[in-house]
Order: sequence, then structure tokens, then C-alpha cells
Amino acid sequence: MSPDMRQMAKCHTFYLPEQSPDDSTPTSAMSEAYSSLLKSIQRVIHQQGFDGSAPQSKMRNVLRLGLHSLGSVLWGDDLFCRESPTHSHSLTTFLYALRALLRSSLSVAMVTVPSHLIQSRVLMGRITRLSDTAIALESFRGSEKETNPLYKDYHGLLQVHQVPHLNCLVCEVPDTKDLAFKLKRKQFTIERLHLPPDLSDTVSRVGKVELAAGCGSTATGNKHLDF
Repeated sequence: MSPDMRQMAKCHTFYLPEQSPDDSTPTSAMSEAYSSLLKSIQRVIHQQGFDGSAPQSKMRNVLRLGLHSLGSVLWGDDLFCRESPTHSHSLTTFLYALRALLRSSLSVAMVTVPSHLIQSRVLMGRITRLSDTAIALESFRGSEKETNPLYKDYHGLLQVHQVPHLNCLVCEVPDTKDLAFKLKRKQFTIERLHLPPDLSDTVSRVGKVELAAGCGSTATGNKHLDF
């Protein structure tokens, strides 16, 4: 985003160390950091007129929320630091409340979670089910795929774990789940993963003797017919 466009856009930020402590009694199922974040989002929705239950005085666009690294130590979470975290249900409780808030307002949210740090597969399953769309990015950096010539045109894989299924019984199944991404200077491109054909010299030829004998009675010795 260019500096001029960023100045024209009306942005709201949330910085946890600058938030004043809440005098109200915090809920036991949600940490103080997530509680403050949820109240900040509610305040912006009500003050800026994005509340769906209130009459709209003028045409409104959609409020776009970006919440980064939820579940990490940046939010005071300890999901991956201990075997028995203090706030084991804090993140999922926040996502429940955020989901209900978005349903009743003109708002959408993109949430990122460091899944490589969270070891609990049960918790990751709950986070996925609480999302309308869930995708995962797998980078090739530092892995064997980085030097694999099959993936030389890509920088990583994009895995689709869940797609939206609002107001329907079953969700739409995408045509393919084999997606890859590449990074350019100003673009993040997602493409279908097309692997090149295997043109190696070690092509398997099964039943060479039967093939040579079946093509003609003149085939003798160890000579084989190649096509």
C-alpha cells in the first residue's frame, strides 16, 4: 500500500502495552489481552456505524480487521510454552465471541495463528472449525523442497483446510487442493500446482522378452524392441 493511500484510509490500531487496565471483572474463560482486544473491536464497530442492528444513516463499506499471531506470546498466551497452559480455552473463547460479533455487523476479519508453534492437534481442529475459511501456508525455505527441481518455480504450498458453507448443508468442494504460491516484488500469486512430466532416462520396461517375442518370430538373442 502506498503512503498516500495509507493516509487517505481510516485505520485503527490496537497495541496491547498501551491499553489501560480494565477495572471490570475479567471473564475466567478469556485472558485480559483478548478481552481488551474484543472490547476495542466492539467500540470501533459501534462508533463508526458498522453495527448491523442499528439503522444506517449513510452507505457504509465493510470494516476489515487484521489480527496477527493470535495464540502467541505477543498476546500473553502460553499455549505452546507449557504442557498445561493457564488459559487453554482463552483463544477459542475469543474466536467464539469474535465470530458472533462479525455475524451481527458489517465486518470481516483475517486472523493468523502460528500453527507450527501450537502442538495440540485438538486445539488446531477447534480453531479450524471456528473459521469460515481456513488455509495454511507451507514455505519451502529450509526444507528439502527448496532444492527440488520440481518446485523451482514456487516458494511454498497453500493448503485449503476449510471453505465457507454459510446457509447451506454441505460446502462446495474445490476443483483442486494442490495449490502453490510464489512471491514477487509487489505480488503474492496463487496458482495450481502443475508438476512437469517425468522424462527421466530410467523408464521402466516390463516384459521386454515377451514384447520382443510377440512382435515377430525373427527376434533372437537379447535384442529388444524399443518404441
